[in-house]
Amino acid sequence: MSARRRRSRRARQSEPREVTIESMSHEGRGIAYVNGKTVFVFGALLGEKVLIQVQQSKRNFDQATTLEVLEASPRRIEPRCEAFKNCGGCSLQHLPGDDQLALKQQSLLDMIEHARIDIGQLIPALRADSWGYRKKARLGVKYVPAKGRVLVGFRERNTPFIADMLRCEVLIPRVGHRLQELSQLIGQLEARAQIPQIEVAADESQVQLVFRHLQPLCERDLGLLSEFARRHDFLVQLQPGGPATVHNLYPEQQSLGFDPLGDGSLRIGFGALDFVQVNSGLNRKMVAQALDFLDLQAQDRVLDLFCGLGNFTLPMARKCARVTGVEVDSAMVERARESALANGIDNTEYHAVDLTCAEAGYAWMQQKYDKILLDPPRSGAQEMAGLIGKFDASRIVYVSCQPSSLVRDAAIICDQGYRMTHLGIMDMFPQTAHVESMAVFQQKTGGSR
Repeated sequence: MSARRRRSRRARQSEPREVTIESMSHEGRGIAYVNGKTVFVFGALLGEKVLIQVQQSKRNFDQATTLEVLEASPRRIEPRCEAFKNCGGCSLQHLPGDDQLALKQQSLLDMIEHARIDIGQLIPALRADSWGYRKKARLGVKYVPAKGRVLVGFRERNTPFIADMLRCEVLIPRVGHRLQELSQLIGQLEARAQIPQIEVAADESQVQLVFRHLQPLCERDLGLLSEFARRHDFLVQLQPGGPATVHNLYPEQQSLGFDPLGDGSLRIGFGALDFVQVNSGLNRKMVAQALDFLDLQAQDRVLDLFCGLGNFTLPMARKCARVTGVEVDSAMVERARESALANGIDNTEYHAVDLTCAEAGYAWMQQKYDKILLDPPRSGAQEMAGLIGKFDASRIVYVSCQPSSLVRDAAIICDQGYRMTHLGIMDMFPQTAHVESMAVFQQKTGGSR
């Protein structure tokens, strides 16, 4: 194709056009058809007539955004965030919370049905606060001379640029409502062009900010950051290089912790760069639900795969004989071990193992377990699902953050001699199309138990 034809094609695709939304995708985008080609439209709802702009054109589909709603759905509401149209952090603020849950649940059920897996009983959706819930995030930072200021926020949708936003409604308010103040702070620094990101982490009472900087900070910059921390009662850390270079700036002593049960009986320490669930209220409900479905008995031996810092390990250890936690990150394994000891828990053991290529020779893999909990990353637990039958557990709880990998792994687990008894979504990320879910499996009659 000649350069002239390519330019002409791009020009035609960029022209706004009217479409009618005929269905919704699993990601919460409207689906329309133009000359037989599928178009996924951000910001559009089922039944609406909208004016769209194609942003990306693929061979089999286009991606577009809504420029104007010509005929609105009765379900449409006004997004709370002024940056919603551009910010890539949220995608469903124009849809009421109940409808968001229904969309997420149906997307999961559609995938499960397509795989021909019987779910057993549908679990009511777990939900907590819909706004100001996010306690963990990475904010992009960019000094833009043309604007004469520093941008602080999430990336724009489908671009590498930082969204021009003054506040975020899903971040905890102590940070989300102070983006403009953070912008002004960094704008005063001599190193304002050398700070690419801020890591945000918080517990129930404290907020920690980690400033990544690409050049050493001068004494004046260090003083401004320390004063900002003191004035707003923040914990501030600096990161001049990789994760191992993170160190405290102000105050000298810092610590964060969370209680997965919410009753004050446990405290798991974590740092801003550690993986923890972003939604504390939902996490507590998720842990409680997992414990209920596992129905732990005093004599049970439990295998916790992808255990992380012990979010499920420690609560389970309070109810059973022993928990074996396995996690790829050796630093997280050590932190989990330390948290167990700090909480007076001595019936856990931990192993740092890559579960995508675990060898059968490991001692913990030669044992039998009464119950199993899996909480894998988005890629799922395909390798361990194929080995799950050898552990002879009577019940398995699978916590998923990606429906497609759950469906794949569920089919494998069912082939290992199990049936799914329960399935339900958990709204860990309200205002987004992100779907977390929990599936429960029971060993079929005829196992060794």
